[in-house]
Amino acid sequence: MEPTIVERAEQPYVGRRESITMTQFARVADHLPTMAARLGEHGVPVAGAPFFRYRVIDMSADLVIEAGIPVSEPVDVPAPAFVETLPAGRYATVSHVGHPDGLMAVTAKLLDWAREQHLEWDMQPTPTGEVWGCRLEVLMTDPAQQPDMHKWRTDLFFKLAG
Repeated sequence: MEPTIVERAEQPYVGRRESITMTQFARVADHLPTMAARLGEHGVPVAGAPFFRYRVIDMSADLVIEAGIPVSEPVDVPAPAFVETLPAGRYATVSHVGHPDGLMAVTAKLLDWAREQHLEWDMQPTPTGEVWGCRLEVLMTDPAQQPDMHKWRTDLFFKLAG
């Protein structure tokens, strides 16, 4: 699928943040079922698909990643969960259908496409990694309804500068 540019409105979400290496990704992903169950127990309606938000990326060291679930309005949640808002703005986006192992290649293609289009990311390089304004992997497929990971759809949304 070809990347496109879309406008996204701001979106409140409930999240959990972890500092991990790529081999520890399950520590972030494992928060989603618990967060979804707690929201359901408290009657909080979910306002979209769950996602991973990459805050800081240093592939050779640590990454700061959040597991998030969109909600229609901010709610009270106990720590270490928190409520924050995804920023509105222009995003480069592309969809991936297939095993999550293929996301690195799709991400590389999206980054290359943006470079060819002379687009700039909402991202600042720092000594501890790239700090992103908003870089998302949105999990469009519910694993409970589709257990075959090769049929999962993941949408990438990377916020553009400006």
